Parts: sequence; C-alpha cells; structure tokens
Amino acid sequence: MFATLSDRLADTFKNLRGKGKLSDADIDATCREIRIALLEADVALPVVKDFVAAIKERARGAEVSQALNPAQQVVKIVNDELVAILGGETRRLRYAKSGPTVIMLAGLQGAGKTTLAAKLALWLKDQGKSPLLVAADLQRPNAVNQLQVNGERVGVPVFAPEPGNGVGDPVGVARASVEEAKRKLHDVVIVDTAGRLGVDAELMQQAADIRDAVDPDEVLFVVDAMIGQDAVVTAQAFLDGVGYDGVVLTKLDGDARGGAALSIAQLTGKPVMFASAGEKMTDFDLFHPDRMASRILDMGDMLTLIEQAEKTLDQEQALKAAQKLSGQGGEFTLEDFLEQMQQVRKLGSLSKIMGMLPGMGQFRDQLENFDEREIDRIQAIIHSMTPAERANPKMIDGSRRARIAKGAGRQVSDVNQLVDRFFEARKMMLQMARGGGMPGMPGMPGAGGGKRANARQQPKKAKGKRTSGNPAKAAAQKRAQQEKTTAGGGLGGNPFGNPDGEPVDYEQAAAALDLPKDFSKYLK
Repeated sequence: MFATLSDRLADTFKNLRGKGKLSDADIDATCREIRIALLEADVALPVVKDFVAAIKERARGAEVSQALNPAQQVVKIVNDELVAILGGETRRLRYAKSGPTVIMLAGLQGAGKTTLAAKLALWLKDQGKSPLLVAADLQRPNAVNQLQVNGERVGVPVFAPEPGNGVGDPVGVARASVEEAKRKLHDVVIVDTAGRLGVDAELMQQAADIRDAVDPDEVLFVVDAMIGQDAVVTAQAFLDGVGYDGVVLTKLDGDARGGAALSIAQLTGKPVMFASAGEKMTDFDLFHPDRMASRILDMGDMLTLIEQAEKTLDQEQALKAAQKLSGQGGEFTLEDFLEQMQQVRKLGSLSKIMGMLPGMGQFRDQLENFDEREIDRIQAIIHSMTPAERANPKMIDGSRRARIAKGAGRQVSDVNQLVDRFFEARKMMLQMARGGGMPGMPGMPGAGGGKRANARQQPKKAKGKRTSGNPAKAAAQKRAQQEKTTAGGGLGGNPFGNPDGEPVDYEQAAAALDLPKDFSKYLK
C-alpha cells in the first residue's frame, strides 16, 4: 500500500548521500519532496503541514549539524515523525476487571466489519481468551449467515437469535449477548453492528443505542484504508456521533495510496489499534507504529517476521535442520528441504515475507511478479521422488530424472535445475554454517576461513635451485650437487652432521661413519 510513498522517500534520501553538511537549500529541497510524496499518498493536508514543519525544524537544529552522517540523521528524524503521526506507541486492548469484556465494532458498510470480527475472535482465541461473536447486524442481507460461517471457520461460537435481513432488534440482541456470555463463561464479547453506505442519523442513533445497551469496554471504528481522505471525514463523523476508543484499518494489502493510515490517528487523536492485511483469517495483528514507519522507509519489519516465525514454525524441525547444515546431525537431504519449504509456506506469501526484509523496496517489481506457484512445482517434483532418492539425491541419474519429471508433469530440465541448485545451495549453507563464509569470499577473521584463508595458513614451500635447460650443464649441476652432499654427510658441507657449525668430537663422528680401520689414520 505504501509502495509509492516509500519509493519517493527513498529517491529523496538518495540526494542527501555523500554530503558532509546540509545547507538550508538542501533541507528545503528535501522537505519539498517529502511534502509532495505525502500529498500524492493521500495524506490529509493539515497532517502534511505539521509533519513537514517538524522535520524542517529538527533538520536545522543541532542534532543534524553535529551529526557525523547528516543524511542518516534526516532519515532518523523522518522515521521519528512517522511514528509520531501513526500514534506513537502500540495501543493494546483494555480488558474488563470483572465480567466479560465487551468490544463493539462500528463503521461504514463495506469496510469489512463482519470478516474482521471473526479475525479479531481468532486473534483473541490465540491469546488464550474465550470470545463470543454477536450477530447484531440485522440490516444487510445475509450478514448473520456470513458471521456464522466465519465463526465456524475460526472455531468461535456465534450468538444469533434473530435471522436478520431486516428482521429483529439489534439493540435487544446486543443486550442479550452479554447475559449469554456470562451464562456460558465467555470472557470476551465481540458485537458486529450494521453499517451504511454513508453517514446518516439513523446509523448513528442505532450505534449509540447499542453502545448504551452493552456499555462496551472498547469501541473500535473499522475503516477501509483504501478510501483515502474520505476515511478521515467518516472517522470524525463517527467520533462526534458515537465515539470510539481506537481504529482498525482493513485492506492494508491493497494497492491504494494509504494516506488514511497516516491521517486518522493524527486528526482524531484516537490510535490505530489493529490492522488487517489479507484475506486469510490469520492476516490480522496489532498495529505497531514504529514497525509501520520502518516499512514505509524500506527498513524492513524484522520483529513482525520473527513473531510470525515463532508462532508458525516448528522449532524442533528447525533445530534438526540447523544441526544437519552444520554437519552434526547427518546430511541435509531433499526430504529436509521439503519440510523446511512447507514450514515457510505456513508463514504466508513469500513475496510478503520477503517484503519484510530491509532494503527489499528496490526489488519490488521482482517480488510483485514472483509466481507463488513455482513453490508448488518444486514440491511436485520432490513428491515424485522415492524416499530413497530424497534421502540420497546423488543416486538420481538420467533415467530416474526422466521418471521424476514425468510423474510431476514437468520437463527433465526442471528436475536437473532443482537437483543442481539443491547441491549448490547445500554446499554454500554447509560452508556458512561451519564459519567459512560465502564460497569464493575470503574467510572472516576468527572463522574457519575460506580457501584463501586456508592458503595463507599453509607454510610456503622452499624454492629449489634452478636447473639449466642445457642437458650437459644440467648433468654437471646434478653431479656437483651429489658430490657436495656426499662430501658434507648430507648436511650442507658439514661432514659430521652438525648443522649449527659448532665443534664436535671427531673420533665419535668417525666411529659413527663406520669407516675402514686403516682409514682412521687420516682423521688424526
């Protein structure tokens, strides 16, 4: 959603690199580009004015003039101000001290309240709560049925005493739901209310009556993040007519400009508490202003990625794979590779996962064009192998590759590429796990080193004497060397084996040479 804003800000910061000091002209030009980027992203004009004024004031202050890298300091200032207008800090749910916690959802029709109610219920269920969904939207056709289907998907009961489709009293349903929750020991009640195509008095009065009937601990305003600056107008109207404690943004995975997320918290004074960024029931989580600002500035969101991995991945399987890659738990096989791939798929879309890594904004086109079905094709090829072939990929010869390709509905070249890439990747990962660094790269200090590091550790071989290319001269050199070695006892001209040249006992040395008895007179 923030792709355009991220790209414009990245281009703006590139112009600051390499400058040891920022002039007033540099600061004015940077703030002008930031202003244009925010306005193009549909951020409300009052928010843009305050945002740019705060950046300009801080950029001309001592924190930039004394910074070792002014460009990075400006990025930090922009990051801080983004966090501020997004709400400052993460706002969490308030739970009731006694009795069930009542959460009321309000918003326009089409914002995704009914689906979001089920997502919120699943999120609370994962937090150890026992939620109850309440079908108080009796106006929209099939709204009650939709909530019942979604409740069944997430394994949360739905309180729906009225059929809906214009029949029933939503205020009475909401009031009865609290008693139902107490009777069945549910600790959280989520009330789904009716929406309208626009803001009107009837909608406001009905929402206010439900609020008075259940006395909710939290009133959440659900807004579609794709409707631009109209979201701010609607949010202000609901705030004046009904009142709410926090905002929930839906459809953050859309291709709209996303200005609503940057405007609502600042203009209404109410924090964004949750965000929904996908169609799956698990695509829902707390809204973290600092993480969202980091994503906008293409600095990644590693904390969210780590949290998702901790909730999804099997730690025992990951540990076994790590041991195999380090050479301690056997050899890493295609079976292990398949298990790891299936674990990663549980995290969701690979393009979304890669988008959480720092600096991936420059590869946005490749990520958007990434074919998720390629993973399915790889899995089909591996599934077409026998267990023995997965455990020992080296046994996969030409005939086996042809059989595997036919079983997976792929070409033999696809099987060849998979097997070859697997061996290359395994070799690289083994070397990295053992501290050797990347293949072809010099070893890191203190790490086992690569080929060059090992070569430096080898002692240099002594250079031998040059031999003449003339056969006659070469033979003469060889005879001279042999005579010298014989005369010197094989130790460089010292006939008695003392390489240091120190005095020796000649009688003892002569006895060691085992010379003829009549030869001893020449040694006296």
